Amino acid sequence: MIFILANLSFIFAANPGVCDLPKKLFFVLPPWWEYLKGTEKFGECVPAFIFPNDILPVGLAVIDMLLRLSALVAIASVIIAGVSYITATGEVQKAASARKRIYNSLMGLAIVAIASGVVAFIGNSLV
Repeated sequence: MIFILANLSFIFAANPGVCDLPKKLFFVLPPWWEYLKGTEKFGECVPAFIFPNDILPVGLAVIDMLLRLSALVAIASVIIAGVSYITATGEVQKAASARKRIYNSLMGLAIVAIASGVVAFIGNSLV
C-alpha cells in the first residue's frame, strides 16, 4: 500500500517535466520566451519564468527583438537611399548624399548582424 502511494505521489508531482517551447515568429520578431525553458501544465508547454534567475534570458530576447527591428530599418534605409540615388538625375550633391547614406546603412546592417549573432550565441548557451 505504501509503495502504491509513493508511486502516485511521483506521478502527481508539483514539478512537471521540462518541454520545448514553440518558437513562433511574429513577422520577424522572436517571442520573449525564446531563451527560456518550458514546463508542461495542463497538457500545454508554458514558459517557466523564475524572477531573479530568468531576467537575463528575457532581456536577451528583448535585445534580439530590437536588433531585428533595427535591421529592418537599415534595409528600408538602403532601399530609400537607392531610390534617391536613382532619382538624383545628374545632381552630384544628391548622388553623393545617397551613396553616403547607402554606405552608412550597410555598415549599420553589418553591425546589427554581428550583434545579433553575439546575442543569439549567448542566449543559446544559456539554454
